Amino acid sequence: MIRFENVSFSYGKEPVLTDVSFYVKPGETVVMLGISGSGKSTILKLAAGLVRPQTGRIWVNGADMTGKSDNDWQVLRTKIGFVFQGGALFDSMTVGENIVYPILEHTDKPLTEVEQVARETLRFLNLSEDLLDTFPDSLSGGMQRRVAIGRAVAAIDPLIMLYDEPTTGLDPISTKSITEMILKLQTVKKVSSIVVTHQIADAFEVTDHFIVLFNGVMVFDGNGAQLVRSEQAHVRAFLEPFLDSVQALPTIQGRTA
Repeated sequence: MIRFENVSFSYGKEPVLTDVSFYVKPGETVVMLGISGSGKSTILKLAAGLVRPQTGRIWVNGADMTGKSDNDWQVLRTKIGFVFQGGALFDSMTVGENIVYPILEHTDKPLTEVEQVARETLRFLNLSEDLLDTFPDSLSGGMQRRVAIGRAVAAIDPLIMLYDEPTTGLDPISTKSITEMILKLQTVKKVSSIVVTHQIADAFEVTDHFIVLFNGVMVFDGNGAQLVRSEQAHVRAFLEPFLDSVQALPTIQGRTA
């Protein structure tokens, strides 16, 4: 569904990614790990065509998008949902208006049909339809993130979801609701996803395919058991503060038994 082949990217003269290659299979979730500034969010931007690589090739949904026009990328983005860090909801719009904003902006669907989409989306998100006319500032952080996911999926029925730090700053209950939603989109809608996160335990909840970046270079690509056993220096340094809690996870115990 997504393939990077020897991709390098720079902002001006400063390299951000160097010779990165990986792939995401249809219906698979891949988690990108690494310290701040390692290039994780840039990978999301490249996968959505928001920036273009200086070298290398990028395939999305079976199409080689290297060198494609803005119009070609715009067509493809109708199948890509992007959840920004913090949710990025419109404060002046109600929850319902936030969810259906892309539909109102880009289609001529009747308002009764648009409202039905908003209600169905809230049900999919396990949120009350009573929230339709409320404003984002009255919601918890976790509920705001779920509404942001709803906005990403309501209009386009995506093939691909890109998440930038979807659980950062949330309490454990809200975090669980977001990880459950990522899994639901994978299992119910067969969505392929890339999740950028610093939350190690959350990462193990949503996938068993991990990529670790360090200073724009990919230093690991493998499953959870391989990750916790890795002797690669940058992987060990990144995981060290979390290693005891990660090794105690039932999923890891089962794989390493």
